[in-house]
Amino acid sequence: MSPHQQFLLQQLDDEDRLSTLTDDILLSILGRISLCMAVRTCVLSTRWRHLPWLLPELSISVKDFLSVPCPKPIEANDMEELAMVSLTKATRGFLADPQRERTISSLHMKLYLTNTFFSEVGPLVGDAIDNGLLKDLDLTVLDETDPLDRSDEDMLQRAQEIDTFFRAYPSVLHCLTKLSLKNAGFDKLEMHHVLFDCCKQLKHLSLCYCDTGTYSVFKIDAPNSKLCVLDIDRCRFERIELACLPKLETFIWTTWESQHVPVTFGVVPSLGELELSCPASYNERPFKLSELLHGTSSIHTLTLDFEGEILWLQPEMKELRTAFNKLKKLSVCGIFVEFDILWTTAFLVAAPSIEKLCIQVWEHACDVGEFRGGIYRDRRTPHWEMRFDGSENRLLKELEFGGFRALEQQFTFIRSMLERSPNLQKIILRGDMQCEDCHALDASLRPSKFPKKDEEEMVAKRIRGGMFSPEIIFDEDWSRI
Repeated sequence: MSPHQQFLLQQLDDEDRLSTLTDDILLSILGRISLCMAVRTCVLSTRWRHLPWLLPELSISVKDFLSVPCPKPIEANDMEELAMVSLTKATRGFLADPQRERTISSLHMKLYLTNTFFSEVGPLVGDAIDNGLLKDLDLTVLDETDPLDRSDEDMLQRAQEIDTFFRAYPSVLHCLTKLSLKNAGFDKLEMHHVLFDCCKQLKHLSLCYCDTGTYSVFKIDAPNSKLCVLDIDRCRFERIELACLPKLETFIWTTWESQHVPVTFGVVPSLGELELSCPASYNERPFKLSELLHGTSSIHTLTLDFEGEILWLQPEMKELRTAFNKLKKLSVCGIFVEFDILWTTAFLVAAPSIEKLCIQVWEHACDVGEFRGGIYRDRRTPHWEMRFDGSENRLLKELEFGGFRALEQQFTFIRSMLERSPNLQKIILRGDMQCEDCHALDASLRPSKFPKKDEEEMVAKRIRGGMFSPEIIFDEDWSRI
């Protein structure tokens, strides 16, 4: 028997073994792969053929129907429309099948805002909800257009189209548990009413390049909202006022443009995870973190990312103790490599309950010298002159350091952590942070500065100094920090 024949027999044998499993186990297997792959797999076996229509959770993305590479020159809008036509056929097969036996507990859809979306996908989803076939909907409205290429009129038009769709199919609003929107300007629409009064089941909201008018104040007062996660990315709000969101657990804001404290918190008793990330320019004034955190009392995970620019925080310690009384994990990222990092010890003084500390240094080959431009030109070295008391952080057990390159100030910082944290058991040293622009440069302009294998023992000895004995792990992959 040839090796090829043996291989085929083994495949048949494996298929027979799988086919003896119950539907629930096979559905669990199919639920771990894409819907397109699941359908292709089941077409090959009569035993599996009915299974995709029994899946309790469905994920349908228009990107699975895009031709790659495109067979011939075609306008982007036409390509998106063609992909949406294919997505509609797939959606109809799952939502309009009269023989479907089980309710769909969750439908995840990623699609474009095209005519097909309004005329066909909308009615299919609306009918499935009205008929009790679909319980929860996760909807992402995609837009591949560069935000810089969209005018204010374009954003207003896009918001109007989204609002029109929701008004045409109100049951969709009532079923939404997760919604992601991009490039929409809700200046003249009741954005708050739609998202927080009509979307009664909404738990996760992501807004990217959206606003209610340039540099406007977005106030959210929704005592009955179930929203748990709010993710704001590069939206032109002067300030966000979270007056009342009782179920909010995670708040993320990336890149704001404000001369004041960018967000204020009112009634947010469940807020435990906060992430603030912004490459502030030299003309933006720093603010007090304690002022921003006023009103919060349950934050356990905090991420601050300066993206290699100025530090947008004013020096303070004791003022933070109330907001930091439950803080367990702190990540301070995007600290320009030439800046001092010892000032971050101030957070440990304010939060003796921290168990894990992550520090990430910013050093991009594409962001120095002749490659640096735009509004981010003046990096001002921060001056945080503070007096640290003799208190210890007895709960700190793990330190992660991204962008480690064995600089003197980095050794000084790590040793200071060991000196004030007697239970620090693990130190993870990670490599430089790189991006696509860095990789596009000549290799000679971005040499690796992470310790080589034969240097690791020397670095570890210098950190321990004959006095400490933490586990030291070297990992050149910075992305996991």
